Amino acid sequence: MQDYSFGIDIGSVSVKVAVLDGSGNIIKTEYRRFHGQPFLTLKKMLESSFSDFLPHRVMLGATGIGGKVLVNILGGSLFGEITCLASANYSLLPNVRTVIEMGGEDSKFIQLDPAKKLVLDFSMNNLCAAGTGSFLDQQAGRLKISIEKEFGQLALKSQNPPRIAGRCSVFAKSDMIHLQQIATPDYDIVAGLCYAVARNFKSSIAKGKKFIPPVAFEGGVAANPGVVKAFRDILNISESELIIPQHYNVMAAIGAAQQVQSREKTELLIIEPDKIAGYLSYRQNSENGRDRLSFDYPDSKYYDITNAKYSNKASNLEVYLGLDVGSLSTNLVLIDKNKNVISRRYLMTEGRPIEAVRRGLAEINAEAGKWVKVIAVGTTGSGRYLTGDFVGADIIKNEITAQATAAINIDPEVDTIFEIGGQDS
Repeated sequence: MQDYSFGIDIGSVSVKVAVLDGSGNIIKTEYRRFHGQPFLTLKKMLESSFSDFLPHRVMLGATGIGGKVLVNILGGSLFGEITCLASANYSLLPNVRTVIEMGGEDSKFIQLDPAKKLVLDFSMNNLCAAGTGSFLDQQAGRLKISIEKEFGQLALKSQNPPRIAGRCSVFAKSDMIHLQQIATPDYDIVAGLCYAVARNFKSSIAKGKKFIPPVAFEGGVAANPGVVKAFRDILNISESELIIPQHYNVMAAIGAAQQVQSREKTELLIIEPDKIAGYLSYRQNSENGRDRLSFDYPDSKYYDITNAKYSNKASNLEVYLGLDVGSLSTNLVLIDKNKNVISRRYLMTEGRPIEAVRRGLAEINAEAGKWVKVIAVGTTGSGRYLTGDFVGADIIKNEITAQATAAINIDPEVDTIFEIGGQDS
């Protein structure tokens, strides 16, 4: 009977499974993102892709941040990620001297002596996930760009990537917002993010260590051609010196299977997905919490009061348009000469200030366009200059002036304002 060894790597964003035969040959691998449900995803993977192996008694090696829990559920042996990655590289890439591994929330630098099969040096990122796969996921989400299909290819179009902070997600977002507000093309911003990740890895994780070629780039981020190009440029190495292995995204799982296989005395077990089901049922919590916030305007009593004032909707009512384009939201308002609010919108900017303004103007026009006449426009917010040019604003004012003017008009006794937005306070 064939002896199989399973390697399962449960990371921060994905589950990786590898199966080896008795000779150490790779029989099957799979990588799947779990979207907050690691063990449910693993159960589905085992029952579908690996169902043929389930009747057999196998060796099981686990690694990753979910490895300890996995061993408690299914049994098997737990191994460190560095050990697993080194093991896979010794066998699959025997000449590699340096390994860059970048996953959802972890990044690792490993220096190897392949002849002696020794780990000479290694380092990892701290608890912050800035400059990792999750960092890129978050920024791609802000730009409404698919991280898996569009992000990397889009980055390759850039000829002059802008400099974006990679050490902190908050600072990176600030840089991105500034670039968006001055109408920087998406492909330049995306490329800037790729170079930020590469620079951050070199300075914060490798910390002055030498990248001795050949260098292997592994982990889910290695699928991003924009980051691959950035590493080649930042490290100043050729295309042949930076290797993306065939099994780049499941290397730790392969290493876990190899490690458990190399042990002299290893327990053979049957992998039972029902044990995962039992764990999941034990972990389930009842649904609770409050209803999510809503921006449905018909539900707003203040909006109803405003509508009531203008139930007759006299034609050609002269109004003033105010536009506040911020980092997180874009706000539009129409007021009459007595400073009554006629129409208003609060929209997510979503990294597209001009599109948000267009959408807001269209909604306000559909609501009040037939009976109002806009006689002046003012803009504010971090995108005030870009928007001001776009709409032909009469005035462009900073947020402090705009906030103070509105507050004093609403209540002349106000002497202090607290304003907390998406990026500024």
